[in-house]
Amino acid sequence: MHSVTLNAVREHAMHPPPDGGAAQPISRQALHHAVMDRLRRMIAEGILPPGEHLNERALCEQLGVSRTPLREALKMLAVEQLIELLPNRGARVVTLSARDIADAFELLSGLEALAGELACERITQAEIDEIQALHSAMDACHANGDLSGYFDCNQRIHDRINAAARNPALTQMYQSVNRRLQALRFRSNLHAGKWEQAIEEHVAMLRALRQRDGGALSRLLRGHLMAKCATVLANVRAAA
Repeated sequence: MHSVTLNAVREHAMHPPPDGGAAQPISRQALHHAVMDRLRRMIAEGILPPGEHLNERALCEQLGVSRTPLREALKMLAVEQLIELLPNRGARVVTLSARDIADAFELLSGLEALAGELACERITQAEIDEIQALHSAMDACHANGDLSGYFDCNQRIHDRINAAARNPALTQMYQSVNRRLQALRFRSNLHAGKWEQAIEEHVAMLRALRQRDGGALSRLLRGHLMAKCATVLANVRAAA
């Protein structure tokens, strides 16, 4: 069993390895997209928690960029409903209500269930092998108590299953809804018992995918997401 604290997660994200963490300067290529990706991760990992007002000067210094690409990134994140732009008051991270959370998870669970069913019909062996490799990497992160690395591998697995469905409209909607829930999904694994449960569920998902059992994978994915939803809502109630 592993114990992970939110402070440890924040420390990891604020002082990551040199290969691309939150505090590393961003290259000038596609700058506002890179800033947007970095801010998404900071929101997901709780470095920028719900309700927090964003200090433009501090973010510019931290990311090594000027205000122009930062503001472009903030506009795009507002479209994704990850932040709110406040007239004459800057921006803040969106806070979701319990009803917002339940509705979004319900929708996402249906999208993932459909993606799993279609993926079993359309996935290639090479794609299955890639998901297996990601699963092994995810296991290694779990063994090391690396929640940030685990979450990254976990998200890639779900993204690969979704991509294997070969339905761009489904993928677009999935990405839109999932971005709103990433921070909550990340925090749901801070409790060791829930993290262990998630690992077991992923083992069953991989087995169903290898067997190309669309019905089983669909049920597993829906159940996996709704279990996350229950954990998240319990955390919200406890915090309140």
